[in-house]
Amino acid sequence: MSSSEVLSVPDAHAPPRWRYLILGVVCMIMIANLQYGWTLFVSPMHAAHGWALSSIQFAFTVFVALETWGTPINGWIADQLGGRLGPRVVIGSGGFLVAVGWIINANANTLFLLYLGSVLSGFGAGAVYCTAVGNAGKWFKDKRGLAIGLIAGGFGAGAALTILPIQWVIAARGYTEAFFWFGLIQGGVVVVASQFMRDPEAGEAPDVPGDKAQKQTTRSYTPREVLRSPIFWLLYLLDLLMCSGGLIVTAALATIGSNFGVASIALLGTTTLAVALIFANIMNGVARPFFGWVSDGIGHVPTMAIAFALGAVAYVSLALAGGFPWGFILFSGLVFFCWGEIFSLFPAMCTDLFGSQYATTNLSMLYTAKGAAAFLVPVGSIIAEATGNWSSVLYVAGGINVIAVVLVLTVLRAAEKRHHDEVVEAPVVVS
Repeated sequence: MSSSEVLSVPDAHAPPRWRYLILGVVCMIMIANLQYGWTLFVSPMHAAHGWALSSIQFAFTVFVALETWGTPINGWIADQLGGRLGPRVVIGSGGFLVAVGWIINANANTLFLLYLGSVLSGFGAGAVYCTAVGNAGKWFKDKRGLAIGLIAGGFGAGAALTILPIQWVIAARGYTEAFFWFGLIQGGVVVVASQFMRDPEAGEAPDVPGDKAQKQTTRSYTPREVLRSPIFWLLYLLDLLMCSGGLIVTAALATIGSNFGVASIALLGTTTLAVALIFANIMNGVARPFFGWVSDGIGHVPTMAIAFALGAVAYVSLALAGGFPWGFILFSGLVFFCWGEIFSLFPAMCTDLFGSQYATTNLSMLYTAKGAAAFLVPVGSIIAEATGNWSSVLYVAGGINVIAVVLVLTVLRAAEKRHHDEVVEAPVVVS
């Protein structure tokens, strides 16, 4: 029904696998601004064109939807082209689209062109994201949570390096210049870095140690088999729930800061909002390898329960203390710390459950949950407008985290055990 994975001894002459991991991280850093720097462009576009904020934020929704829903196509192409060609072609093409998308945004004088730029940059970012994550999962079977966490961490924390430069360019030259030059540079770096990447060949990736806490299947499930698996859809639901709260805060952090009256307060030579954005991006990035490393040691289910519970505390604390500059900074950072880990834990668990051969395609299908969650982003604004404040939105997000903890400890734990118990493992081939 599905092919087996080949377990073998790593080739002593194989190239250092960390080289490919570092290249993947660099590519992810280059696309981070497309999501996490977006909030800096919203107000300047509103001031320049008079477009409604909701119309501008729809471009963010379009970006996230294409970044995620396009990944199964990108993942399938990468897997079909093979380990040596797939990452180069798909990631390189993604870098090109990222550059074109932001250059279009720089010249967009209509909402149609703004949305077109979001379509191209979203599809390009998804190509980079899914292929880099799949590449890390294939090279690091023995440290999958940590490796995928480092890749995802590049996306989560990368914007921290450029928040201030983008602000400076916007202030000095306008948002269109920032779109143009950062798009050109970021996309160009991705195209160059991609040409030195590839997947491992037989014998190059170390095997999983026998005492590893997280069990991994020795089979590789085809995408069709994965879509028929109940545990995949359970993971999808959990991913959808956890993505929604984080995306709402990501898109509206500047608005939330203004609502709490702290965004423009001077702090550390800049504004409270700028410090919060930098700290949040750093925490977002740090969380991904940290929780991935933890899950390698204690398993995905316990790690998810801990992170989701801490996330509930973070949302409620931000609602209660967000009116104080340091409270806003600290707890927005904690929100992102407890949200970022989903981008390492879910892909790692997906690959552990369904194998490496079709990993890029399979985790790409799971990643579309983020695209579905993007359509819940406007709901945050609707709730805030109805209640007159953003605290209510944060309380709802905290409640969703509590529900997720219960599902993880009851339904997911049992489903994971049943999945491994019911699988008739394919014969192991030793070379």
